Amino acid sequence: MELGFHIPIFDIDGGPTAIAGELARVGAAAEASGATWLSFMDHYFQIEPTGLPAEANMLEGYTTLGFLAAHTSTIELGLLVTGVTYRHPGLLAKIVTTLDVLSGGRAALGIGAAWFEREHRGLGVAFPSVAERFERLEEALRICDQMWDPQNNGPFEGKHYQLAETLCSPQPIARPKVLIGGSGERKTLRLVAQYGDACNLFGTSPQDVEHKLDVLRRHCDDLGRDYDRIRKTIIANNPRPTPDTRDEFVRDMADYAKLGVHTVIVVPTTGSPAAWIDGIAPVVPQLAELG
Repeated sequence: MELGFHIPIFDIDGGPTAIAGELARVGAAAEASGATWLSFMDHYFQIEPTGLPAEANMLEGYTTLGFLAAHTSTIELGLLVTGVTYRHPGLLAKIVTTLDVLSGGRAALGIGAAWFEREHRGLGVAFPSVAERFERLEEALRICDQMWDPQNNGPFEGKHYQLAETLCSPQPIARPKVLIGGSGERKTLRLVAQYGDACNLFGTSPQDVEHKLDVLRRHCDDLGRDYDRIRKTIIANNPRPTPDTRDEFVRDMADYAKLGVHTVIVVPTTGSPAAWIDGIAPVVPQLAELG
């Protein structure tokens, strides 16, 4: 099992002028630990699940990833996850391609249907119905697939998006892996089975994750997709490891490893995330022993 880090909080010790330096240290600490994934949120206002108000600091995700691309060299970079409503899919494919080229082939496309209505309304971004957002999500996945096919620069005609050309030059150095976030059994996991290279599930319990993976397997069977080719990831907020609870955390993660979960993503919530990462770095080889 591999370890990843997800950074949702930008209220950094020292204030806004300290954010850039701290994020550079986060990148260095994450790579030094042996972690394989580093991500940020795709939000414009802070979200309530972090325990902070909407007015708390929040950075634009892809600009932040571009900064980290210059301060890292091995770790995979992505957003967990891009809201499909925030960027036109053709532009999104170009943005992720740019990140991939400038990072040397380390970009991932994490994507989902979006949910935070307040920031949409606040910044004047259209917030259609759930059904329409999922329609747009599927079209966005198809557009990115076409944009990253160097043999297909032709048009795309969808219900919500129409592109006269899907030209993307340069092409990504390494075709970005598509991680679809969410646990919805009827729509989201079907999209994972059809279009995803990876899924991201909230690790509320091994039993819950096992059920979601069974649903994903059934979708794969229905679509003729090889279930084992999809990378399974979880966010582990409870328990979250600390320097004093690393062994307990690894024991808890063993149940997920047995289910085939490849990567557990943990979330520092302090104002000094780089130091937090340094403190739990020994978890990485322990998790690797789980297989």
